[in-house]
Amino acid sequence: MTPKPIKLDDHPTVVKLRQRSRPTEPADPLDATWLRDLCLAAGADDVGFVEIGRPEIADQREDLSAALPGVQMLISFVCRMNRENIRTPARSVANLEFHHTADHSDEVGRQVVSKLEAIGVRAINPAMGFPMEMQKFPSKTWVVSHKPVAEAAGLGRMGIHRKVIHPKFGNFILLGTVLVDATVTEYSRPLDYNPCLECKLCVAACPTGAIAPDGHFDFSACYTHNYREFMGGFGDWVGQVADSKDAADYRSKVGDNETASVWQSLSFGANYKAAYCMSVCPAGDDVIGAWMDDRKSHLADVVRPLQRKEETVYVIAGSDAEEYVTRRFPDKHPKQVGQSLRANSIDGLITGLPLIFQREQTKDFFATYHFSFTGAESRQFTVSIRDRELEVTEGHHGLPDLRVVADASTWLKFLDNRSVLPWALVRRRIKLHGSPKLLLAFGRFFPTQ
Repeated sequence: MTPKPIKLDDHPTVVKLRQRSRPTEPADPLDATWLRDLCLAAGADDVGFVEIGRPEIADQREDLSAALPGVQMLISFVCRMNRENIRTPARSVANLEFHHTADHSDEVGRQVVSKLEAIGVRAINPAMGFPMEMQKFPSKTWVVSHKPVAEAAGLGRMGIHRKVIHPKFGNFILLGTVLVDATVTEYSRPLDYNPCLECKLCVAACPTGAIAPDGHFDFSACYTHNYREFMGGFGDWVGQVADSKDAADYRSKVGDNETASVWQSLSFGANYKAAYCMSVCPAGDDVIGAWMDDRKSHLADVVRPLQRKEETVYVIAGSDAEEYVTRRFPDKHPKQVGQSLRANSIDGLITGLPLIFQREQTKDFFATYHFSFTGAESRQFTVSIRDRELEVTEGHHGLPDLRVVADASTWLKFLDNRSVLPWALVRRRIKLHGSPKLLLAFGRFFPTQ
């Protein structure tokens, strides 16, 4: 027998709602001291508050509002890591520290959100690192960029190694952010100095040369090696599996230790291959003392063991990183792998050019490229290379040394498979006006395979 439908007004849950007294509306603004104490009690080591209208996070505002409609304020917090665990050449120990602190950071955020929800305040805690919105990959997959928020909250500033350095704990921290639909009585402000000492120890320790003495950062070099077992590198490994004829062919490409490392990342959690820049950094009130007292011991005990560690360093063929590791570190062995920063749209291509730019290969090179794309994505932009300096601008500017007119989808296929070019040129899907040698040079400067 089908039960008789209950009218909404007669539903037990609705009846209970109408019988009980309405909860008191939460205070707005929230008291800053109370909120800070709540976060510290949840396990954070330091806390700051940033209003949604701050210019430092203007480029994130749309994404933040989509994640939590009505968001008015961000809580930024740091969780301190144990330094010696990060400094050791035994990277299994370092990765254990990364993962445990990451889990702790996520739990801190969750506890803060639970406490706020209990008093009627809407809030969410995006992950410290993963999971992310992978349906958007390779475009932006993260809900919030923690570093700019932490800087705006006065919890540190980024050093030349692109890590946030806390004034007390140094760079031995992980960051978390909570989005809140409420205001607070007092907001934080950025530090009036940068804790970075510009000692260049991160430059000396990086196995790929990703950090240059002048502050230039080679994103591709860092991403290819340090994040080998994360998103992009994992995709390249899957490609190696798919391209192998049999088990013997696979083993000729991938050593047993590499396969074991991928298994460990899949079963335990993705492991960083280096993060040496973090290990050697002496900045921060709690960290600097030992380095100031005896810099030679810091060099001998922390920096040199990482430099002399025998290991595989993953590089893109012909990249600046490959040349650097070969020249700089005789105990490290470069291994060529595929480019994992591949564009699947013209917009992604334009955004990605500075990330894969091989600066050192453009020494004494000067050229201007005009690109015009038609078809699915109509776009025009200019790439100017001037002796290790890159500029990418919308529209066409200056006199070009090479003009490229291409169907957008054909060009993306060309980037993924060089053999497409002759077919595309014959069929006029790609047209070049200028020396083809400049296109070959462009391929060396921006490797896509």
